Amino acid sequence: MTAASGPPRPSVLFVTDLAYEARGRRYCDEDIFLTSRLRETFDVALCHPRDAAALLDGFDAVVVRNSGPVLHHQEAYDAFVARARRSGARVCNTLDGRGDMAGKQYLVDLSRAGFPVIPTVDSRDDLGLLPLSDGYVVKPKLGADSMGLRFTERPELPEGAGGTLLVQPRIDFRYEVSFYFVDHDFQYALHAPHPERRWVLEPYAPSSEDLDFARRFVEWNTLTHGIQRVDACRTPEGDLLLVELEDLNPYLSLDRVPEEVRDAFVARMTACVRELLT
Repeated sequence: MTAASGPPRPSVLFVTDLAYEARGRRYCDEDIFLTSRLRETFDVALCHPRDAAALLDGFDAVVVRNSGPVLHHQEAYDAFVARARRSGARVCNTLDGRGDMAGKQYLVDLSRAGFPVIPTVDSRDDLGLLPLSDGYVVKPKLGADSMGLRFTERPELPEGAGGTLLVQPRIDFRYEVSFYFVDHDFQYALHAPHPERRWVLEPYAPSSEDLDFARRFVEWNTLTHGIQRVDACRTPEGDLLLVELEDLNPYLSLDRVPEEVRDAFVARMTACVRELLT
């Protein structure tokens, strides 16, 4: 048997934790599907996030996907980021985002700047800026999947928190909706019509106003290349408020979209990795 002719295909290190269990989602299924499709264009190898720093030099690009909350492997993630920056590795998502990739400080910054976001403070001096509410949420800036979250009757922060915690009012909302982008290109939207079932998602047809809302945050972000998910809630008055700007490893819920939408997303993601390599 003779070897196939032509230039070698780019190699991609796909970082994922196939064993990670998330409430209401099967991360592994999504990444098995994505790697099966990316192999049509690239030579793909999967690795656990704890192994990424040691392996990244052997590949043309690194794609960080469903690797679970970074807190579960913070030291390994920090080592990966440091090595990738030193070596100039091509990483998707690029390491220059200022959404969840950098913690949740952006919620405080956006709130101060008057963006349509759930009001958020991180200082005891600012607790009086929060609107009256039936309850409040206190959560760590470095957190995910409701880790460390607690509910209080009044807005409060413990002494010595040192800006590590956020406080938000509990918001009544009709439903949550997520907008998915590759680079700055909108791909699809999904919503959870039943607030008590966050991950029972259905396709959502956004209005032009909805897309303007989501694009405002995508444009605010400094991410050069990669996937972003803009999570929002619809208030009883009909307004959208930002819940989260996920730019590290957003779950995509690709099993909830039609096949043609899924195919279009894979094509755009493939193009994103190609652009990263040029």
